[in-house]
Amino acid sequence: MKHWHETRAVLDRLAELRRAGRRAALATVVRVRGSAYRHEGAKLLVAEDGSTVGNVSGGCLEQDVREVALQVLRSGTPQLKSYCSSTDEIAAWDLGVGCEGQVDILVEPVLEERARERGLLDGRVPFVVCTVIRPGKGEGGRDRLVVTRATVEGDLGSAPLNREASARARARLGTEDSGVVEIAGRAVFCDVFLPPPELIICGAGDDARPLARFAADIGFRVVVVDRRAAYLTAERFPTAAALIESRPEELLQRLAPDAACYAVVMTHNFADDQGYLRALVGTPVPYIGMLGPRQRTERMLQILGAAAALGERDAARIYGPVGLDVGTDGAEQVALSVIAEILAVRSGRRADSLRERQTPIHAATE
Repeated sequence: MKHWHETRAVLDRLAELRRAGRRAALATVVRVRGSAYRHEGAKLLVAEDGSTVGNVSGGCLEQDVREVALQVLRSGTPQLKSYCSSTDEIAAWDLGVGCEGQVDILVEPVLEERARERGLLDGRVPFVVCTVIRPGKGEGGRDRLVVTRATVEGDLGSAPLNREASARARARLGTEDSGVVEIAGRAVFCDVFLPPPELIICGAGDDARPLARFAADIGFRVVVVDRRAAYLTAERFPTAAALIESRPEELLQRLAPDAACYAVVMTHNFADDQGYLRALVGTPVPYIGMLGPRQRTERMLQILGAAAALGERDAARIYGPVGLDVGTDGAEQVALSVIAEILAVRSGRRADSLRERQTPIHAATE
């Protein structure tokens, strides 16, 4: 999610620089061997004045990458830099990279605004950007290929390479697995972009505001729903992607929640909460959080069950009381516990302390 959120900020900044006639270089993590603080697809944009947006490590590589980017702007030639070849995980983490092996970063001058990628992000269309990071013998640098389910735009230098790269890219759509593929002696980086998960907050009271703000900060597309129009203002929810006035019975006429959506019901009104819950259980939403005491949620479930509005598997998707048991006090702490629970559900993880985890936090790479 941070990858999407950060990329949007990078592309927005790039558009500003291009409109101002200023040059920029883009650094992208293209390969990780071992575990890493940041993963494939993480980006750092460096303007010609040295200002930056994004990051590619825990903070300690940025200065060096910035200098490489300024060199790239002077020469016009991309560079592929490798960092952290140490086998000492503790030393590597202290350097801000956080890996046992190696992180490869492609630094390239950016010659256009990349409006196509920005438009696809806004349209919530999954896509992959293919870039040649190791050309074939005697070849120079090539352009990019932007691949969706239905379209291919751009050029990597040859029709066969375009076809194979497009096929490899489409195989990664629906995953979050950016990475390097080998095609006829060339190394091609497939940078995967998925639409951000959506958080639907039913209820625009004061305690919904920190939840909306924190969720947007970590990359959720936040939609706030309430039947009370006066509560749905940009001043109250400046980070929300959409503010929707809707009674519970109208919800599915205004929204089409899917399996990439998560929902929290928190109107503080029993009838309204029950109505939104009734609407949501009829959708593929994998998480429905219910604010309030357990007995209150159980009473709603009994009513829905008696009305045959609750399927056998629906109860497993309902989390009430909502949030992790971390001893919260106040709306901000409740919001953090709710977001943590959603992230655990989304990743399929048990919400335990990492101290108790005996296996690696991140899936092993090369």
